[in-house]
Amino acid sequence: MQPQPMYDLHPADDDRPVTVDRREGPYGEVVLRRRGGGPSGEAVFEIIANGCFLMDTSDGRSERLLIRTALDALPADRPSPALLIGGLGVGFSLVEAAAEPRWGRIAVVEREAAVIDWHRDGPLAAVSAGALADPRTEILHTDLVEWLRTGPETYDALCLDIDNGPDWTVTEGNDGLYSPTGLAACAARLAPGGVLAVWSAQPSPAFERSLRNAGFTRVRTEEVSVARGVPDVVHLAVRGA
Repeated sequence: MQPQPMYDLHPADDDRPVTVDRREGPYGEVVLRRRGGGPSGEAVFEIIANGCFLMDTSDGRSERLLIRTALDALPADRPSPALLIGGLGVGFSLVEAAAEPRWGRIAVVEREAAVIDWHRDGPLAAVSAGALADPRTEILHTDLVEWLRTGPETYDALCLDIDNGPDWTVTEGNDGLYSPTGLAACAARLAPGGVLAVWSAQPSPAFERSLRNAGFTRVRTEEVSVARGVPDVVHLAVRGA
């Protein structure tokens, strides 16, 4: 049996971030940090990859929107649609999906073993334990770009959140996801009429054009206002029947 990692969960005296866990993996360094958690209020956890802030547990509205808008874009009479979530993150997208009885199987692709551990037996279990226990949920420990290219399954919706957006990738290899070849792989994993939803920290008109050039229809962008000014967005597109 592998030894369980030790997490630093002592509350901070102020709002400065504290490293809870740090791992080196095949794609670089991933860090789980915590802010607060002392007398001043609830702790906020954040994920950092190779020094780049990805997401935290302070809000989650846009991550939930990623799932809701994809479901809303599907035909209402499609029974038990299958969902693939690209990126486990802090768990908000998975929790939103598991709370909706209309979804059928829910697969989550996550390439970082550390992130999976933080949800299964670490601090993020407080967010996602119920969703992970849902019998519809399956966690796939693999690279999303590779899975889309070679995976055997098709889905009614792909909800992807592995970068800060098409114009701001976490690792160089992720660039391929937003290329014509990557978008063709997404279309191949979608059932006819299926929905592709991509989270981004800022709008990308160039990515909207790429979606249309790849043959997707009903391309649009949903915005969520955030405190820092530039809205988070979800890019939506539909595979033709």
